Amino acid sequence: MKLYKVKKSNIDKRGLCATKKIKSGTKIIDYVGKIISNKEVEKNPKFDNSKDIYLFDLNNKVSLDGDYHWNTARLINHSCNPNCEVEGKGLKLWISAIKDIKKGEELSYDYGFSYSKEDLKNFICRCGSEKCCGYIVREPSRWRINKKFKISNRTNK
Repeated sequence: MKLYKVKKSNIDKRGLCATKKIKSGTKIIDYVGKIISNKEVEKNPKFDNSKDIYLFDLNNKVSLDGDYHWNTARLINHSCNPNCEVEGKGLKLWISAIKDIKKGEELSYDYGFSYSKEDLKNFICRCGSEKCCGYIVREPSRWRINKKFKISNRTNK
């Protein structure tokens, strides 16, 4: 039995939720796709930030393009209070639980986007957690988002 199933998400369209209790430290699913050069990422319009992108930088030469229907892990949404993390070794990535996950709970991880004030409008966070800063920004960079900027954006949605 798989540890997850595709379900309507409370965060964004579809997501994955636990089919049974998952203990912290459990490897849940591989993040699969095609290895592409970072030069290809730069020139391919598929990787425009105004669209959904399922891309992981693996190193300074290659990335993993996970935008394929057979990569179910691409449906895991971002949360500012995640219950999973992405781990990797070499050119392989997988999603593991970082805390105990209850049956029916949506799987999530921190997408780890860097802070760029110009890009924030493209990365609105809808996770709804108490820790949510309003944007999909990696945890160590969230302090840069000041309260005034967050409040003005949320009232303009």
